Amino acid sequence: MHTWKFFRTGGLDQVTLATGADLLNLQHLDQKLWVALSCPVKGLELDEATLKLLDLDGDGRIRTPELLAAIKWTAPHLKDVGVLLHGTDGLPLSAINDATPEGKIVLASAKQILTNLGKKGAAVITVADSSNTAQIFSASPLNGDGVIPPEATEDAAVQALIKDIVACLGGTADRTGSTGVTAAQIDTFFGELAAYAAWVGHSAIKDIAVLGEATDAAVAALKAVRPKVEDFFGRCRLAAFDSRAAAALNRAESEYLAIAAKDLKITADEVSGFPLARIEGGRALPLIEGVNPAWAAALATLRSAAVTPGLGAGKTALTEADWAALNAKFAPYETWLGSKAGSAVEKLGLVRIKAILAGQGREALAALVARDQALEPEFKAISDVNRLVHYHRDLRALLHNFVNFADFYSHDRWAIFQAGTLYLDSRSTELCIRVDGANPLAAMSKAYIAYCACTRPGGQAMNIAACITQGDSDYLFVGRHGVFYDRAGNDWDAVITGIVDNPISIRQAFWSPYKKFVRMIEEQVAKRAAAAEAASNAKLAGAAEGVVAVKVEPPKKVDVGTVAAIGVAISGAVTALTLILGYLFQLKLWQYPLVVLGLMLVISAPSMIIAWLKLRQRTLGPILEGNGWAVNGRVAINIPFGTKLTDLAELPPGALRSLEDPYEDKAAAAKRRQVIGLLVVLLLAAGWIRWDATRHRGADGKPRYFWQDRPAVVAPAGVVPAAPVAAEPAK
Repeated sequence: MHTWKFFRTGGLDQVTLATGADLLNLQHLDQKLWVALSCPVKGLELDEATLKLLDLDGDGRIRTPELLAAIKWTAPHLKDVGVLLHGTDGLPLSAINDATPEGKIVLASAKQILTNLGKKGAAVITVADSSNTAQIFSASPLNGDGVIPPEATEDAAVQALIKDIVACLGGTADRTGSTGVTAAQIDTFFGELAAYAAWVGHSAIKDIAVLGEATDAAVAALKAVRPKVEDFFGRCRLAAFDSRAAAALNRAESEYLAIAAKDLKITADEVSGFPLARIEGGRALPLIEGVNPAWAAALATLRSAAVTPGLGAGKTALTEADWAALNAKFAPYETWLGSKAGSAVEKLGLVRIKAILAGQGREALAALVARDQALEPEFKAISDVNRLVHYHRDLRALLHNFVNFADFYSHDRWAIFQAGTLYLDSRSTELCIRVDGANPLAAMSKAYIAYCACTRPGGQAMNIAACITQGDSDYLFVGRHGVFYDRAGNDWDAVITGIVDNPISIRQAFWSPYKKFVRMIEEQVAKRAAAAEAASNAKLAGAAEGVVAVKVEPPKKVDVGTVAAIGVAISGAVTALTLILGYLFQLKLWQYPLVVLGLMLVISAPSMIIAWLKLRQRTLGPILEGNGWAVNGRVAINIPFGTKLTDLAELPPGALRSLEDPYEDKAAAAKRRQVIGLLVVLLLAAGWIRWDATRHRGADGKPRYFWQDRPAVVAPAGVVPAAPVAAEPAK
C-alpha cells in the first residue's frame, strides 16, 4: 500500500505529488479525493499541442483515465517518472530509460533528432527541438509517413511519373511539407491508365466513328443544339395539329416589346429562350436564314460539322426525318463516348499513357513505398520523443491543477485557468478566467464576478470572468472600462458586460448601511427638488400663457385640536430628549466611545453577519464549471486568500505626498473645520456639565445637573469647612 501525504489549503485536503511513486500510484487513489475530474483543452494557459496529445479520444476534454494513461505511457520510457514533476523545458537524455525496448528506440530517435538539427552530442532535448519536424525530416525524403515525394528518388523517369500522378489525382503533403503520392494513389492512377487504354482500344471504334477523327466534333455539335431542335419540331407538330396554337407557340408580341426597349447585345442573349425559328405546322428547321440570332452560330456549326458530312453539302434546312436520321447515324459513337473510362488521366494523352503502362515505373514506386514503410517504426519514435518532451514540460502543471490545486493556492505560481490580471477601479485582480459568456452557475460561487469583454486591435476578442475579492463595489457597473493583461503581457481593452453581485469584504458590509442611508437621503432630496422644480415650471408656464387665474382665498381658521396635538408632540419630544440626555450624562467619559461603537455595531452587524456567511461559502468551482471543468472538491476562496488575489492601490514605500490641493474648495474646508470645532466645543461642554454635576450630588448620591435642584457644594469627607469670613463694614 502506498503511503499518501496530504496538505490542507483553503480548507481543502489535497494530495501531495512529490515523487514518481506518487504518480504511478495515482490510479489507486480514490477519485473522490481528486480536486477535478475533467477539464477542457481550450482556454487554458498550457500548450494546446500537449493538451491535444493528452486528449486521446479527441473530444476536446481531458478526463481522469486519459491523464492516468499518459503517466502509464511514460513509465517504460523514463528511469524515474518523478522527473515529470520538474516541469521544465528540456528533457535530459540521461533520464530516458535505455533498459526497456521503448526507451531504447526513443533514446536513439532523440539522438537522431539532435543530429539532424546540427546538435550532435547535446545532453538535453527541448520542445522546440522535437517540434521542428520540417528540419528533422528534411534530411530524409523517406520518413515513414507513407508519402513518396519526387525527391525520394534520383531517377528522372520515376520523378516524372510521380509528378504525373500528382497532376491527375492531386498530391498528399508529407511531414516535410513536400507534395507526393501514397500507395493508394499509385494504385488508383494505374487503374485509371488501364481503363482508359482499354476504352480507347475498343475493337469496334473504327466502325462507329463514321467521320473518323471528325466524329467527335460532329457529336459535340449535335449535343449542343439537341434540346432546342427537339423543342422546335415539337412546337411545329403542335401547330400542325391546331393552327390556332401557332401565335402562342411563337411567343407573344409583348415579349418582343419588352426586349425592344433595351440595347440588344450582338449575342442576343435576350432571345436565347425563344424558338430556333418561326413556328409553322410541318415546317423544316432552317440552318442559315431566319434563325434565332442567339443560336445562329451553333446551327452553323451543326451544318458544317454534322449535316454536310452526314447528309450532303446542299442541305440548308432539316426536316424532322433528316434530324432523326442524323441522330441515328452518330448514336453508336455517342454511346461509346458515354462509356468513357479513365477520364482522370486523359489529359496525359494516349502516347504518354501507353509509355507509362509499358515502362517499369510502377515497380520502382512499389520499391520506394516498401522502403518508406520500413522506416515507419524509426520515425514513429520521433513522435514519441515529441510526446515525451511535451509531457516532461507540461504534465506537472496539469497535475497540480487537476489532481490538486497546488498552483492556485501557491504564492509564486499561477493556475493554468488564470488568464491574466485585470486593472479596474484602482485595484487589480489575478483571478480572471476565460469564459464563453455569463453562466447561471456562477452565482452559486458566492463571489463578486465582473464579466468583461476584452478586445485588441486586429479584431481579437475574448471574454473573462474577473473575481473581485477586496475593496467595495460602489463604482463597479456595466460599461466601466479597464485594462486586461494576459499571461504573455499583451494588453486588452476590457469593458464590464455583466455583474454577479455578492459581498466583497467585511469592510464593505460594515459601511453598507450608512451608504444606503446617505443614498436614500440623496434620492429623496433629488425627488423633492425635481417635484418642486416641476411645480415651479408649471406655474411659470401657466402665468406666461395667462391661464392661471389669481384667486385670493380667505385665511383659514386655526384648528385648536391641531395646535394641541402639536404641543403634545413637542412636549413628548422634549421629554424623550431629556431622558436620553440624562442617561448619557450619567455615563463616565470612557463609556462614551463604547456607546458609539455599540450603536455602530447594532446598525452594521446584520449586514456584516450576512457578508461573513457568504464569504465563508465563496468557492471557485461553479465559475470553472461554466468553463467546462468538472470540479470535484470545494475550492474555497476564504477571506485571507481573497486579499491575495485582489490588490488595492497603495502608495509605494518611501513615497512623498503633498497635502496641498490648489483646487481645494476653501469654503467647504472652512465649514468642515467649523463643524469639527463645534463638535469639540460640544464635547468639552458635555464634559464640564458632567464634571459639574458630580460636584453637586443629591441625597441619593446621584449627580445633579445645573437645571435640576441641587444642594451647595459638599466638602469631601475629613475636610473641615473653613470659617466664614466676616464681612467688612461698609465704608
